[in-house]
Amino acid sequence: MLSINSNEIGQLEKHYRISLINSLIGYRSLNLLGTASSSGVTNLCIISSAFHLGANPPLIGMVIRPEREHNDTLRNIKATGQYTLNNVLPQWYMQAHQTSASYASGVSEFDACGFHKHYLKDFKAPFVAESNVHIGLELREVIDMEINGTTIVIGEILHILTEDDLIADDGTIAHSAAKTLTVAGLDTYYLPYPLGQLAYAKPGIEPHIKEDITNV
Repeated sequence: MLSINSNEIGQLEKHYRISLINSLIGYRSLNLLGTASSSGVTNLCIISSAFHLGANPPLIGMVIRPEREHNDTLRNIKATGQYTLNNVLPQWYMQAHQTSASYASGVSEFDACGFHKHYLKDFKAPFVAESNVHIGLELREVIDMEINGTTIVIGEILHILTEDDLIADDGTIAHSAAKTLTVAGLDTYYLPYPLGQLAYAKPGIEPHIKEDITNV
């Protein structure tokens, strides 16, 4: 078995190290993050750092990389207090990947990468029309990480937009039916499939299938 220690990690070629560390934990959630400036200029970027933080109140966290002069995302979130997360579908993954390019400040990736904006009344941030699972969030907390200069952004879910048949009777979003993509590393995209939905785990009860979702 290959073994790489911390000293060896530090000596790896830069791009090799970045790819290795980014892909190490496996598949991650994939979303398009939509924001708008206080003057209404939109911004869109692909992220793989969103995570569930709690259901009551309904909170989602995400990690934003260190601010750069041309990076409008965090600036927009702080300015307006609202943003959206939108899933990525197979037919749009190349355009979604392109939103990670370093466009100049003020350039809308919606326009540059071929996505269309969808708005809700009294909600400032744009949703992605080409997605089928949309989350509208309001900023609740910003945590600056001294260890590497990143920022953890925590938002409360204000809006959930999706199709009726993508929510199961128990409330689970059927991401396999939605064809939501996932990602490993920085640039390798996958279409996952379900193995099974298990019943709530309890001591003394063997794990068992709650519902057969392999054909969903």
